[in-house]
Amino acid sequence: MKRFLILLAMLLSAAGVSPAQTGTWSGKIDVQGAKLTIVFHLDEDKPTMDVPDQAAQGIPVQVERTAFGKLTIQVPMIGASYDGMWLGKQIVGTFRQSGLELALTLAPEALNRPQTPRGPFPYATEEVTFSNGEATLAGTLVLPEGCSRTTPVLVLVTGSGQEDRDETLFEHKPFAVIADALGRAGIATLRYDDRGVGGSTGEVARATTMDFKEDALAGIRLLRERFDRVGVIGHSEGGTIALLLAAEGQADWVVSLAGMAVSGLETVVAQSRTAILAAGFSGEVVDAYCSAVEKAGDACIHGGRAPLPEELDLPDALKQNYQAVLVQFQSPWMNRSLSLDPRPLLGGIRCPVLALNGTRDIQVDAERNLEALRSGLPASAANRIEALEGLNHLFQHCTTGAVTEYREIEETFAPEALEIIIHWIKRNI
Repeated sequence: MKRFLILLAMLLSAAGVSPAQTGTWSGKIDVQGAKLTIVFHLDEDKPTMDVPDQAAQGIPVQVERTAFGKLTIQVPMIGASYDGMWLGKQIVGTFRQSGLELALTLAPEALNRPQTPRGPFPYATEEVTFSNGEATLAGTLVLPEGCSRTTPVLVLVTGSGQEDRDETLFEHKPFAVIADALGRAGIATLRYDDRGVGGSTGEVARATTMDFKEDALAGIRLLRERFDRVGVIGHSEGGTIALLLAAEGQADWVVSLAGMAVSGLETVVAQSRTAILAAGFSGEVVDAYCSAVEKAGDACIHGGRAPLPEELDLPDALKQNYQAVLVQFQSPWMNRSLSLDPRPLLGGIRCPVLALNGTRDIQVDAERNLEALRSGLPASAANRIEALEGLNHLFQHCTTGAVTEYREIEETFAPEALEIIIHWIKRNI
């Protein structure tokens, strides 16, 4: 969901904890006038770091505590460290990376997430497991009151990156919110931890979207043992997976939430353009950078040589970003994502499709992707393809749609989007 297909390289981060305090702590570092929020989660056995401004979360850290409140944090993934002193209500210290020393003061925080479901619930839940080859997926079934074989049921499929069954991001739990709303409306759901997360197992390093599609299909097969009709709700990459499953005739109806309907390479280039423009570079520079990314992606798909950073007439910062892009393009997941294009398959979809995007989604452009669905899907009165005004990639009401807003917004999932989903499902059963 939640990550860009390309995470443009920026200087970031470190971690911090206190010897006596737990919970969530956050602060800002100032990198050449740009402020980056750093968040540390200290309740778990394995402490982690988030960088909300880059939609990055769960970065592992190593913590050493000494007497009198002193702590040292190492972040091997990015070659950074943090030395701090716990002073009761704050942790004061210095973050170091690449020869820079940056002041970083942390304060405890508790994010308000009013939509997160809290019991008692008017429905039952059941813990289940199912398998796809060597991967075992652990999930939660929500079973509405009076549930039977005729009850509509849907598998929830998360976005890109390893997500838990609630698709948790910055303490938002959108899949828990969706499952709760559907359960109260008499609709059953199965949501599950992605492979390698929570209670699920399975190889992750070489897994691609096709592997995650097969994981979701295993969930569909589990549900077909108990329910007559099974649908899919997918967000972001999960929305694309929902469309792929529909094209294979595996789903009785699908809901694509900000799903990619154009090619992965087009999406990468569009994301790059948005990010570089937002950084203040000129149109000429943006065009040159995006052209290089497109050529590099095309080389990955069809073979050939990608432009080298030193061959580009770009500012040094963008050359460094481009070098990071070249490295990311070599990962199995990214390499497969670049060539993934649902458009040739859309004409074969025979089940009803609901496709929603936010007009302020900067990760999966609403106009480009919804138009691909309008022109590619067979004509059907059951289909609904709609851009929801003022919503971002997470379906939050927002100001700009920027990734930096995700954490700051208290709303997890727009109520009007939930109403549309529920009404559409009930109409098409």
